[in-house]
Amino acid sequence: MTYSKGGRCLPSFTALATILGLALAPLVAATPAGAQDRTSVKIGYAVSKTGANAGGAAITTIPNYRLWLHDVEKNGGLELPDGSKLPIELVEYDDRSSAEEVVRAVERLAGQDQVDFILPPWGTGFNLAVAPLFDRYGYPQLAVSSVTDKAPQFVQRWPRSFWFLGGGSDYTGALASLLSAQVEAGTINNKVAMVSVADGFGIDLVSAARPAMAEAGMDVVLDRTYPVGTNDFTTLLNEAAASGADTFVSFSYPPDTFALTEQAQVADYNPKVLYLGVGAGFPPYGRKLGDKAEGIMTLGGIDAKNAQNMAYRERHKEVTGEYPDLWGSVITYASLQMLQEAIRRVGLDREAVSAELSGGTFQTVLGETKLQDNRLRDLWLVGQWQDGQLVGVAPADRPGASEVILPRQPWK
Repeated sequence: MTYSKGGRCLPSFTALATILGLALAPLVAATPAGAQDRTSVKIGYAVSKTGANAGGAAITTIPNYRLWLHDVEKNGGLELPDGSKLPIELVEYDDRSSAEEVVRAVERLAGQDQVDFILPPWGTGFNLAVAPLFDRYGYPQLAVSSVTDKAPQFVQRWPRSFWFLGGGSDYTGALASLLSAQVEAGTINNKVAMVSVADGFGIDLVSAARPAMAEAGMDVVLDRTYPVGTNDFTTLLNEAAASGADTFVSFSYPPDTFALTEQAQVADYNPKVLYLGVGAGFPPYGRKLGDKAEGIMTLGGIDAKNAQNMAYRERHKEVTGEYPDLWGSVITYASLQMLQEAIRRVGLDREAVSAELSGGTFQTVLGETKLQDNRLRDLWLVGQWQDGQLVGVAPADRPGASEVILPRQPWK
Protein backbone atom coordinates (compact mmCIF):
# COMPACT_ATOMS: atom_id res chain seq x y z
CA MET A 1 0.00 0.00 0.00
CA THR A 2 1.28 3.46 -0.82
CA TYR A 3 0.47 6.66 1.01
CA SER A 4 0.37 10.33 0.18
CA LYS A 5 -0.18 12.54 3.20
CA GLY A 6 -1.18 16.18 3.03
CA GLY A 7 0.04 18.29 5.92
CA ARG A 8 -2.28 21.10 4.89
CA CYS A 9 -5.12 21.45 2.49
CA LEU A 10 -5.36 24.34 0.03
CA PRO A 11 -5.72 27.79 1.63
CA SER A 12 -9.11 28.21 3.28
CA PHE A 13 -11.57 30.88 2.26
CA THR A 14 -13.42 33.17 4.62
CA ALA A 15 -16.63 31.19 4.85
CA LEU A 16 -18.03 27.79 3.98
CA ALA A 17 -20.81 29.41 1.98
CA THR A 18 -18.24 31.18 -0.17
CA ILE A 19 -16.53 27.90 -0.98
CA LEU A 20 -19.74 26.11 -1.83
CA GLY A 21 -20.73 29.00 -4.08
CA LEU A 22 -17.58 28.87 -6.19
CA ALA A 23 -17.55 27.20 -9.58
CA LEU A 24 -16.01 23.79 -9.14
CA ALA A 25 -13.18 22.43 -11.21
CA PRO A 26 -14.11 20.29 -14.22
CA LEU A 27 -15.60 17.03 -13.09
CA VAL A 28 -13.54 13.87 -13.17
CA ALA A 29 -14.98 10.94 -15.03
CA ALA A 30 -17.39 8.77 -13.06
CA THR A 31 -15.84 5.66 -14.55
CA PRO A 32 -12.15 5.14 -13.70
CA ALA A 33 -9.74 3.53 -16.11
CA GLY A 34 -10.06 -0.21 -16.54
CA ALA A 35 -8.10 -2.55 -14.30
CA GLN A 36 -5.85 -3.47 -17.21
CA ASP A 37 -4.63 0.13 -17.37
CA ARG A 38 -3.74 0.53 -13.71
CA THR A 39 -1.64 -0.87 -10.93
CA SER A 40 -3.66 0.36 -7.92
CA VAL A 41 -6.97 1.77 -6.72
CA LYS A 42 -6.59 5.30 -5.40
CA ILE A 43 -8.67 6.03 -2.29
CA GLY A 44 -8.61 9.27 -0.34
CA TYR A 45 -10.12 10.94 2.66
CA ALA A 46 -10.00 14.11 4.71
CA VAL A 47 -10.59 13.68 8.43
CA SER A 48 -9.95 15.63 11.64
CA LYS A 49 -6.51 14.64 12.89
CA THR A 50 -6.16 17.89 14.81
CA GLY A 51 -8.58 20.40 16.30
CA ALA A 52 -11.82 20.06 18.24
CA ASN A 53 -13.10 17.04 16.27
CA ALA A 54 -9.88 15.05 16.52
CA GLY A 55 -10.98 13.09 19.60
CA GLY A 56 -14.09 11.69 17.93
CA ALA A 57 -12.32 11.01 14.64
CA ALA A 58 -9.44 9.28 16.42
CA ILE A 59 -11.83 6.84 18.10
CA THR A 60 -14.54 6.11 15.54
CA THR A 61 -13.22 6.90 12.07
CA ILE A 62 -9.45 6.79 11.62
CA PRO A 63 -8.83 3.43 13.38
CA ASN A 64 -11.51 1.74 11.26
CA TYR A 65 -10.02 3.18 8.08
CA ARG A 66 -6.67 1.77 9.15
CA LEU A 67 -8.14 -1.59 10.10
CA TRP A 68 -9.95 -1.87 6.77
CA LEU A 69 -6.83 -0.89 4.80
CA HIS A 70 -4.86 -3.46 6.79
CA ASP A 71 -7.43 -6.16 6.05
CA VAL A 72 -7.55 -5.29 2.34
CA GLU A 73 -3.76 -5.39 2.10
CA LYS A 74 -3.68 -8.69 3.96
CA ASN A 75 -6.16 -10.05 1.44
CA GLY A 76 -3.91 -9.04 -1.48
CA GLY A 77 -5.81 -5.91 -2.45
CA LEU A 78 -9.29 -4.96 -3.61
CA GLU A 79 -10.82 -7.76 -5.63
CA LEU A 80 -12.45 -6.93 -8.97
CA PRO A 81 -15.18 -8.86 -10.80
CA ASP A 82 -12.64 -10.81 -12.89
CA GLY A 83 -10.94 -12.09 -9.73
CA SER A 84 -7.86 -9.87 -10.06
CA LYS A 85 -6.75 -7.77 -7.10
CA LEU A 86 -5.28 -4.29 -6.92
CA PRO A 87 -3.51 -2.64 -3.96
CA ILE A 88 -4.85 0.60 -2.52
CA GLU A 89 -2.96 3.85 -3.01
CA LEU A 90 -4.00 6.13 -0.15
CA VAL A 91 -4.24 9.92 -0.21
CA GLU A 92 -5.14 11.50 3.14
CA TYR A 93 -5.53 15.02 4.50
CA ASP A 94 -6.06 16.57 7.90
CA ASP A 95 -9.13 18.83 7.74
CA ARG A 96 -7.99 20.40 11.05
CA SER A 97 -11.59 20.34 12.32
CA SER A 98 -12.42 23.15 9.91
CA ALA A 99 -15.50 22.99 7.67
CA GLU A 100 -13.70 25.14 5.13
CA GLU A 101 -10.70 22.81 5.09
CA VAL A 102 -12.74 19.64 4.69
CA VAL A 103 -14.53 21.13 1.69
CA ARG A 104 -11.26 22.22 0.11
CA ALA A 105 -9.68 18.82 0.79
CA VAL A 106 -12.53 16.87 -0.78
CA GLU A 107 -12.45 19.16 -3.79
CA ARG A 108 -8.72 18.51 -4.09
CA LEU A 109 -9.15 14.75 -3.76
CA ALA A 110 -11.69 14.73 -6.57
CA GLY A 111 -10.38 17.41 -8.90
CA GLN A 112 -6.61 17.28 -8.46
CA ASP A 113 -5.76 13.88 -6.98
CA GLN A 114 -8.56 12.22 -8.98
CA VAL A 115 -8.97 9.40 -6.51
CA ASP A 116 -11.26 6.50 -7.39
CA PHE A 117 -13.24 6.69 -4.13
CA ILE A 118 -13.42 9.13 -1.22
CA LEU A 119 -14.13 8.02 2.34
CA PRO A 120 -16.22 10.41 4.46
CA PRO A 121 -15.09 12.79 7.22
CA TRP A 122 -16.11 12.52 10.86
CA GLY A 123 -19.15 14.39 12.15
CA THR A 124 -22.64 15.38 11.12
CA GLY A 125 -21.80 18.93 10.11
CA PHE A 126 -18.78 17.93 8.03
CA ASN A 127 -20.67 15.23 6.15
CA LEU A 128 -23.34 17.76 5.30
CA ALA A 129 -20.70 20.26 4.22
CA VAL A 130 -19.11 17.90 1.69
CA ALA A 131 -22.25 16.14 0.45
CA PRO A 132 -22.75 18.52 -2.52
CA LEU A 133 -19.16 17.89 -3.63
CA PHE A 134 -19.45 14.10 -3.40
CA ASP A 135 -22.59 14.31 -5.49
CA ARG A 136 -21.26 16.75 -8.07
CA TYR A 137 -18.10 14.75 -8.62
CA GLY A 138 -20.03 11.47 -8.77
CA TYR A 139 -18.68 9.74 -5.62
CA PRO A 140 -20.72 7.52 -3.31
CA GLN A 141 -20.73 9.07 0.17
CA LEU A 142 -20.78 6.63 3.08
CA ALA A 143 -21.97 9.16 5.67
CA VAL A 144 -21.53 7.03 8.77
CA SER A 145 -20.75 9.46 11.61
CA SER A 146 -23.74 11.63 10.80
CA VAL A 147 -27.07 11.78 12.63
CA THR A 148 -29.79 13.61 10.73
CA ASP A 149 -33.54 13.41 10.31
CA LYS A 150 -33.18 14.96 6.89
CA ALA A 151 -31.54 11.90 5.36
CA PRO A 152 -34.62 11.06 3.23
CA GLN A 153 -34.50 14.54 1.67
CA PHE A 154 -30.74 14.33 1.26
CA VAL A 155 -31.03 11.02 -0.60
CA GLN A 156 -33.44 12.68 -3.00
CA ARG A 157 -31.03 15.58 -3.49
CA TRP A 158 -27.84 13.48 -3.49
CA PRO A 159 -28.80 9.97 -4.68
CA ARG A 160 -25.27 8.62 -4.19
CA SER A 161 -25.31 9.50 -0.47
CA PHE A 162 -25.78 6.77 2.14
CA TRP A 163 -26.70 7.46 5.79
CA PHE A 164 -25.84 4.89 8.42
CA LEU A 165 -26.57 6.32 11.89
CA GLY A 166 -30.22 7.23 11.67
CA GLY A 167 -31.83 10.51 12.66
CA GLY A 168 -32.40 12.46 15.81
CA SER A 169 -36.04 11.39 16.00
CA ASP A 170 -34.97 7.73 16.00
CA TYR A 171 -32.78 8.17 19.07
CA THR A 172 -34.92 10.68 20.96
CA GLY A 173 -38.13 8.79 20.22
CA ALA A 174 -36.63 5.62 21.68
CA LEU A 175 -35.33 7.52 24.71
CA ALA A 176 -38.64 9.30 25.33
CA SER A 177 -40.54 6.01 25.13
CA LEU A 178 -38.12 4.37 27.56
CA LEU A 179 -38.44 7.26 30.02
CA SER A 180 -42.23 7.25 29.79
CA ALA A 181 -42.28 3.55 30.70
CA GLN A 182 -40.09 4.27 33.72
CA VAL A 183 -42.46 7.05 34.82
CA GLU A 184 -45.40 4.64 34.58
CA ALA A 185 -43.43 2.13 36.64
CA GLY A 186 -42.88 4.77 39.34
CA THR A 187 -39.10 4.67 38.95
CA ILE A 188 -38.67 8.36 38.01
CA ASN A 189 -40.72 11.54 37.76
CA ASN A 190 -41.63 12.98 34.37
CA LYS A 191 -39.32 15.99 34.53
CA VAL A 192 -36.35 16.28 32.16
CA ALA A 193 -33.39 18.69 32.19
CA MET A 194 -31.86 18.89 28.72
CA VAL A 195 -28.74 20.58 27.30
CA SER A 196 -27.33 20.49 23.76
CA VAL A 197 -24.28 21.65 21.82
CA ALA A 198 -24.98 24.35 19.23
CA ASP A 199 -23.72 22.32 16.28
CA GLY A 200 -25.27 20.02 13.67
CA PHE A 201 -25.49 16.99 15.97
CA GLY A 202 -26.88 18.83 18.98
CA ILE A 203 -29.33 20.86 16.94
CA ASP A 204 -30.71 17.80 15.17
CA LEU A 205 -31.09 15.82 18.38
CA VAL A 206 -32.65 18.51 20.53
CA SER A 207 -35.02 19.57 17.75
CA ALA A 208 -36.30 16.01 17.63
CA ALA A 209 -36.27 15.55 21.41
CA ARG A 210 -38.66 18.42 22.18
CA PRO A 211 -41.71 16.98 20.41
CA ALA A 212 -40.74 13.40 21.32
CA MET A 213 -40.64 14.22 25.03
CA ALA A 214 -43.93 16.12 24.84
CA GLU A 215 -45.65 13.26 23.03
CA ALA A 216 -44.39 10.79 25.65
CA GLY A 217 -45.77 12.94 28.48
CA MET A 218 -42.36 14.09 29.66
CA ASP A 219 -42.02 17.65 30.97
CA VAL A 220 -38.83 19.40 29.78
CA VAL A 221 -38.22 21.80 32.66
CA LEU A 222 -34.76 22.90 31.48
CA ASP A 223 -33.70 23.31 27.85
CA ARG A 224 -30.34 25.00 27.32
CA THR A 225 -27.99 25.20 24.33
CA TYR A 226 -24.28 25.86 24.79
CA PRO A 227 -21.58 26.94 22.29
CA VAL A 228 -19.05 24.57 20.76
CA GLY A 229 -15.88 24.67 22.85
CA THR A 230 -17.62 25.15 26.20
CA ASN A 231 -15.65 23.50 29.00
CA ASP A 232 -17.33 24.81 32.17
CA PHE A 233 -20.77 23.32 32.73
CA THR A 234 -21.11 24.26 36.41
CA THR A 235 -23.98 26.67 35.87
CA LEU A 236 -25.91 24.27 33.64
CA LEU A 237 -25.48 21.41 36.10
CA ASN A 238 -26.58 23.60 39.00
CA GLU A 239 -29.69 24.62 37.08
CA ALA A 240 -30.43 20.99 36.28
CA ALA A 241 -30.04 19.98 39.92
CA ALA A 242 -32.38 22.78 41.01
CA SER A 243 -35.01 21.89 38.40
CA GLY A 244 -36.32 18.86 40.24
CA ALA A 245 -35.85 16.65 37.17
CA ASP A 246 -34.98 13.00 37.74
CA THR A 247 -33.60 12.83 34.18
CA PHE A 248 -30.64 14.72 32.75
CA VAL A 249 -30.04 14.53 28.99
CA SER A 250 -27.12 16.06 27.11
CA PHE A 251 -26.72 15.97 23.35
CA SER A 252 -23.00 16.62 23.54
CA TYR A 253 -19.79 16.05 21.61
CA PRO A 254 -16.89 14.06 23.17
CA PRO A 255 -15.02 16.85 24.99
CA ASP A 256 -18.31 18.10 26.47
CA THR A 257 -19.42 14.59 27.47
CA PHE A 258 -16.20 13.97 29.39
CA ALA A 259 -16.35 17.41 31.03
CA LEU A 260 -20.01 17.03 32.01
CA THR A 261 -19.27 13.67 33.61
CA GLU A 262 -16.32 14.98 35.61
CA GLN A 263 -18.14 18.11 36.75
CA ALA A 264 -21.27 16.17 37.71
CA GLN A 265 -19.12 14.10 40.05
CA VAL A 266 -17.51 17.20 41.55
CA ALA A 267 -20.95 18.71 42.12
CA ASP A 268 -22.28 15.37 43.41
CA TYR A 269 -25.12 15.70 40.92
CA ASN A 270 -26.97 12.38 40.85
CA PRO A 271 -29.98 12.26 38.55
CA LYS A 272 -31.76 8.93 38.43
CA VAL A 273 -31.30 8.92 34.65
CA LEU A 274 -28.01 10.27 33.27
CA TYR A 275 -28.00 10.27 29.46
CA LEU A 276 -24.96 11.72 27.70
CA GLY A 277 -23.98 12.28 24.07
CA VAL A 278 -21.10 11.26 21.82
CA GLY A 279 -18.11 10.01 23.78
CA ALA A 280 -19.96 8.07 26.48
CA GLY A 281 -19.41 4.96 24.38
CA PHE A 282 -15.68 5.54 23.86
CA PRO A 283 -13.31 2.99 25.45
CA PRO A 284 -11.41 5.68 27.43
CA TYR A 285 -14.72 6.82 28.95
CA GLY A 286 -15.59 3.45 30.41
CA ARG A 287 -11.98 2.79 31.35
CA LYS A 288 -11.65 6.09 33.20
CA LEU A 289 -14.92 5.79 35.12
CA GLY A 290 -14.75 2.09 35.90
CA ASP A 291 -17.78 1.05 37.93
CA LYS A 292 -18.88 4.70 38.16
CA ALA A 293 -20.08 4.32 34.57
CA GLU A 294 -22.71 1.81 35.68
CA GLY A 295 -26.18 2.92 34.61
CA ILE A 296 -25.09 5.83 32.39
CA MET A 297 -27.01 5.91 29.12
CA THR A 298 -26.16 7.18 25.64
CA LEU A 299 -26.74 6.61 21.95
CA GLY A 300 -25.86 3.26 20.45
CA GLY A 301 -24.62 0.23 22.33
CA ILE A 302 -23.86 -3.31 21.21
CA ASP A 303 -25.08 -6.85 21.63
CA ALA A 304 -22.23 -8.28 23.66
CA LYS A 305 -23.39 -11.80 22.72
CA ASN A 306 -22.98 -11.14 18.98
CA ALA A 307 -20.01 -13.30 17.95
CA GLN A 308 -19.27 -11.36 14.74
CA ASN A 309 -19.20 -8.04 16.59
CA MET A 310 -17.03 -9.37 19.38
CA ALA A 311 -14.56 -10.92 16.90
CA TYR A 312 -14.38 -7.56 15.11
CA ARG A 313 -13.68 -5.84 18.43
CA GLU A 314 -10.75 -8.15 19.19
CA ARG A 315 -9.28 -7.69 15.70
CA HIS A 316 -9.66 -3.91 16.04
CA LYS A 317 -7.74 -4.06 19.31
CA GLU A 318 -5.03 -6.28 17.82
CA VAL A 319 -4.45 -4.06 14.77
CA THR A 320 -4.99 -0.56 16.20
CA GLY A 321 -4.02 -1.05 19.84
CA GLU A 322 -7.43 0.02 21.18
CA TYR A 323 -10.92 -1.39 21.32
CA PRO A 324 -13.50 0.34 19.09
CA ASP A 325 -16.20 2.57 20.46
CA LEU A 326 -19.57 1.07 21.31
CA TRP A 327 -21.68 2.88 18.75
CA GLY A 328 -20.36 4.08 15.39
CA SER A 329 -17.15 2.08 15.02
CA VAL A 330 -18.65 -1.24 13.99
CA ILE A 331 -20.99 0.55 11.59
CA THR A 332 -18.04 2.43 10.07
CA TYR A 333 -16.22 -0.82 9.41
CA ALA A 334 -19.37 -2.46 8.04
CA SER A 335 -19.81 0.40 5.55
CA LEU A 336 -16.28 -0.20 4.26
CA GLN A 337 -16.98 -3.91 3.90
CA MET A 338 -20.01 -2.97 1.81
CA LEU A 339 -17.88 -0.72 -0.41
CA GLN A 340 -15.29 -3.48 -0.83
CA GLU A 341 -17.91 -6.07 -1.75
CA ALA A 342 -19.66 -3.68 -4.15
CA ILE A 343 -16.34 -3.16 -5.95
CA ARG A 344 -15.83 -6.92 -6.11
CA ARG A 345 -19.26 -7.33 -7.70
CA VAL A 346 -19.37 -4.42 -10.17
CA GLY A 347 -15.85 -3.03 -10.46
CA LEU A 348 -14.61 0.55 -10.14
CA ASP A 349 -17.44 2.34 -11.93
CA ARG A 350 -18.72 4.71 -9.24
CA GLU A 351 -22.27 4.81 -10.58
CA ALA A 352 -22.43 1.01 -10.57
CA VAL A 353 -20.93 0.87 -7.06
CA SER A 354 -23.50 3.40 -5.83
CA ALA A 355 -26.33 1.36 -7.33
CA GLU A 356 -25.01 -1.82 -5.71
CA LEU A 357 -24.71 -0.14 -2.31
CA SER A 358 -28.26 1.10 -2.63
CA GLY A 359 -29.88 -2.18 -3.61
CA GLY A 360 -27.51 -4.95 -2.57
CA THR A 361 -27.42 -7.23 0.47
CA PHE A 362 -24.06 -7.64 2.20
CA GLN A 363 -22.52 -9.84 4.86
CA THR A 364 -20.70 -7.57 7.32
CA VAL A 365 -19.64 -7.51 10.95
CA LEU A 366 -23.24 -6.43 11.63
CA GLY A 367 -24.53 -9.63 10.06
CA GLU A 368 -26.72 -9.45 6.95
CA THR A 369 -26.81 -5.79 6.03
CA LYS A 370 -29.13 -4.05 3.59
CA LEU A 371 -29.93 -0.37 3.27
CA GLN A 372 -33.47 0.94 3.00
CA ASP A 373 -33.71 4.00 0.75
CA ASN A 374 -29.94 4.48 1.18
CA ARG A 375 -30.26 4.36 4.98
CA LEU A 376 -29.29 1.81 7.60
CA ARG A 377 -32.35 1.30 9.79
CA ASP A 378 -31.41 -1.65 12.05
CA LEU A 379 -29.72 0.28 14.85
CA TRP A 380 -29.22 0.30 18.59
CA LEU A 381 -30.86 3.57 19.67
CA VAL A 382 -30.25 3.59 23.44
CA GLY A 383 -27.34 1.97 25.24
CA GLN A 384 -26.55 1.66 28.94
CA TRP A 385 -23.34 0.83 30.76
CA GLN A 386 -23.86 -2.48 32.55
CA ASP A 387 -21.04 -4.56 34.05
CA GLY A 388 -18.34 -2.87 32.01
CA GLN A 389 -20.13 -3.01 28.63
CA LEU A 390 -22.32 -0.48 26.86
CA VAL A 391 -25.19 -2.77 25.93
CA GLY A 392 -28.12 -1.96 23.66
CA VAL A 393 -31.38 -1.54 25.61
CA ALA A 394 -33.59 -0.05 22.90
CA PRO A 395 -35.27 -1.12 20.73
CA ALA A 396 -36.23 -3.51 23.53
CA ASP A 397 -37.65 -6.02 21.04
CA ARG A 398 -34.47 -6.23 18.95
CA PRO A 399 -32.69 -9.58 19.30
CA GLY A 400 -29.84 -9.24 21.77
CA ALA A 401 -31.37 -6.32 23.71
CA SER A 402 -30.57 -6.05 27.41
CA GLU A 403 -33.09 -4.90 30.00
CA VAL A 404 -32.61 -1.32 31.18
CA ILE A 405 -31.63 -0.95 34.85
CA LEU A 406 -32.88 2.18 36.62
CA PRO A 407 -32.63 4.25 38.73
CA ARG A 408 -28.95 4.86 38.25
CA GLN A 409 -27.08 4.68 41.53
CA PRO A 410 -25.26 7.76 42.92
CA TRP A 411 -21.56 8.27 42.22
CA LYS A 412 -19.46 5.92 44.32
